[in-house]
Amino acid sequence: MKTAFRTVARLEALTWAALLVAMFFKWVVQDDPHAGIEGGVPVAGLLHGIAFMVYVAVTLVAWRVLRWSPKVALVALACAVPPFLTLVFEVQAERRGLLDESRLGAV
Repeated sequence: MKTAFRTVARLEALTWAALLVAMFFKWVVQDDPHAGIEGGVPVAGLLHGIAFMVYVAVTLVAWRVLRWSPKVALVALACAVPPFLTLVFEVQAERRGLLDESRLGAV
């Protein structure tokens, strides 16, 4: 569970970065942002949408398997909305031992 959560949290942040870069090129670098050229936004948006949904699913499974409190699960889910907060949550969860199945005893 730990590896799955960490991987998906990082993937979600990586796809956020890709989407932000694609939007930057679409709206800032392009000479005429209203020319209808989407650039990488549709691809990055699709990848990020998929990563977001997988993060939500893995977080819900982690909530159940790792016996997180509802508050922890809600914070983990909320961290998927602003860019890169899944990384912050993942680091903090690791530090607090929330990703260790061994803390649960015999399951």
